[in-house]
Amino acid sequence: MSTDATLFQESLTCTGVDHQKYDRVARLTASNQDGSISLTLDINIEIYPFSSGEAFELALTSTLNADNSKDDGKSWREVQKGESTLADHWDYVMNGKVYRFEEGAGESIKVFCSFGGLLLYIEGPYKRLTPLRSETVYLLMRKS
Repeated sequence: MSTDATLFQESLTCTGVDHQKYDRVARLTASNQDGSISLTLDINIEIYPFSSGEAFELALTSTLNADNSKDDGKSWREVQKGESTLADHWDYVMNGKVYRFEEGAGESIKVFCSFGGLLLYIEGPYKRLTPLRSETVYLLMRKS
């Protein structure tokens, strides 16, 4: 059965890059054009370099299957040669877990995810972020 696997997708602009704490990891801050969504994200800048002011698209999905079908429990590393996945259309991909939700000010919520120790914090309208209640998520990024 096919459903929409995209839980969240947004075009953002990087507002800051802090790489003072670790050699290969930077903490990005970003927001969308109207400021309703803000995030902080740890990424491996050795693999995917980033600069303040760069625009990018970010998606969080429940599966990497191209037909949006539910994952069958296999890791993204177990994809067979020639098999198409959503990751084929993005530059940077991580898999992880949503581990916490908090109420924000007014109509907003805060969502916390961990991607093997690299963290993501998103704050925005609860209507946009409620689909992230999925336990396992894939983060996909590409520069605009």
